[in-house]
Amino acid sequence: MKKVNIYTSDTCGYCHAAIDYLNQNNVQFTEHNISSDPEARKELMKKGYRSVPLIVIDNEEILGFDKDKVSSLLGL
Repeated sequence: MKKVNIYTSDTCGYCHAAIDYLNQNNVQFTEHNISSDPEARKELMKKGYRSVPLIVIDNEEILGFDKDKVSSLLGL
């Protein structure tokens, strides 16, 4: 099973869409909400990003919700 992490914020519509998509496809993931978790915000910035969603599948980073790329990497 692939390791999936997603960096989100409370006000991000694409974040909610990505989470809904992962849930609909029974994909286990860990959410890191930068709105409520200052450590998650630091991690995101350390990776060189300032926007969300950032979806990390194994070591592949996808900025934004690219449904086709997420599906391809997860074999959906």
